[in-house]
Amino acid sequence: MSWFESFVLGLVQGLTEFLPISSSAHLRLTAAFAGWHDPGAAFTAITQIGTEAAVLIYFRKDIARIISAWFRSLTNSSMRGDHDAQMGWLVIIGSIPIGVLGVTFKDQIEGPFRDLRLIATTLIVMGVVLGIADRLAARDETGGKHRAIKERKSLKELGVRDGLIFGFCQAMALIPGVSRSGATISGGLLMGYTREAAARYSFLLAIPAVLASGAFELKDAGEGHVSWGPTIFATIIAFAVGYAVIAWFMKFITTKSFMPFVIYRVILGIVLFILVGAGALSPHAGESAG
Repeated sequence: MSWFESFVLGLVQGLTEFLPISSSAHLRLTAAFAGWHDPGAAFTAITQIGTEAAVLIYFRKDIARIISAWFRSLTNSSMRGDHDAQMGWLVIIGSIPIGVLGVTFKDQIEGPFRDLRLIATTLIVMGVVLGIADRLAARDETGGKHRAIKERKSLKELGVRDGLIFGFCQAMALIPGVSRSGATISGGLLMGYTREAAARYSFLLAIPAVLASGAFELKDAGEGHVSWGPTIFATIIAFAVGYAVIAWFMKFITTKSFMPFVIYRVILGIVLFILVGAGALSPHAGESAG
């Protein structure tokens, strides 16, 4: 992998990690369209450490408060009803599905799941799901001629059941094209949570999963066409760009619809199917490398 490739892929990772359009799919597609080798699941997992570092900094106050309350609740029973202490447990519980499924399907994630036809399918299907969830949220928020405005749930109403559902939604993002934020936000909206609550928990839930995945894949960074230097460089780029994207996205969702992302996903999936069907792009483009 050249330094230029690592710069572009780091930029793509930072731009797409927090938007509901799938960073892993875009890394895969960027390499395929450019004629580069597929950067691979290991490269993706490690560069995601950069974007998660951006999450740690952006939500540092929330994270510090949750960690502090969680540790105090271990020895102080009066703290166990504290919302922040409960959030600590809910993040742990919600991380279980992706941990179990990630290890179980590791070979598929690094192989068959990276087929461009599957990516096109997940882009379209999950785009439609996000669109439906977004419309339901908008209907509750705005009401209508014969419908009253319905109050949506905040994170204070999050329990074990919903935390696990969020977790299984996040686990779906093991398949490129699904999108971690897209799946968890869609799940949250369908369960009746506000856009801001679904996005915030989505980002918090991703921290242990992404950091664990990146640490697990560190041993593969020097194999094949992926080397330490370009991978670290891409991770730094992803961090800087990712931080800016988080700040923008959290403001965007408070007043805007997810429909632009829905339309983008569906169009990209259709274009990808056309290119593969016409023979202009191999569904396994770049997979022969490393």
